[in-house]
Amino acid sequence: MKVTFLGTGTSQGIPLIACPCSVCNSADPKDNRLRTSVLIEVDGKNFVIDTGPDFRMQMLRENVKHLEAVIFTHEHKDHTAGFDDIRAFNFVMRKKMNVYATERVQNAIRREFAYIFSDFKYPGIPEIELHLIKNETFEIDNVEFTPIEVMHYKLPVLGFRIGAFTYITDANAISEEEKEKIKGSKILVLNALRREEHISHFTLQQAIDLVKELKPEQAYFTHISHQLGLHSEVEKELPENIHLAYDGLKLDLI
Repeated sequence: MKVTFLGTGTSQGIPLIACPCSVCNSADPKDNRLRTSVLIEVDGKNFVIDTGPDFRMQMLRENVKHLEAVIFTHEHKDHTAGFDDIRAFNFVMRKKMNVYATERVQNAIRREFAYIFSDFKYPGIPEIELHLIKNETFEIDNVEFTPIEVMHYKLPVLGFRIGAFTYITDANAISEEEKEKIKGSKILVLNALRREEHISHFTLQQAIDLVKELKPEQAYFTHISHQLGLHSEVEKELPENIHLAYDGLKLDLI
């Protein structure tokens, strides 16, 4: 299995005008963070978790030629806004895109992309096949996905475990029952928004503490605000088995 971090950033704390901070003006490409998403490749099959506003750019950057399915963690715009751009894969692959989401997320997609579901199908609109998922293990093309329900303040969000890899974003609480699904992971990806307390995201220290509790072999932090600081400086503070992820980072899991 191969994992590519398509984006590791967030809209949280990002100004809409030119920002004088060190992160926004950094020459280090590891500080250039598109919105959070990940590409998972298993036996030549590609799966994307979330399609944020930068989805098209991410697919072009990674030269993704085919995509078997899109899986959604939740319905917030920074995780769904690029959904329309799956139409390119419809054109190239000449088939509908398989989309996996909870009922609540499906309802949001139907509202926000209503033209996809209208009675009159305008030529060229995205063609999708919706699949309902719950907090139960499911398969896509013989690849097993185990949902992990986490809380994003009061909103339930799904993380996913695929083999020894666990991916969680947009969380600030995980129940003991759900933690059991994570234990034994070789690699854990976890959100770490900033140093200061936040209503719906783990802070850097909270994420570190959770990694120490769950004991994966390696951990990578994602969904990083520019408020966290420069990649090179934060990396020096982290325990040996914990790293800041960055856009384009690739991991091979045996």
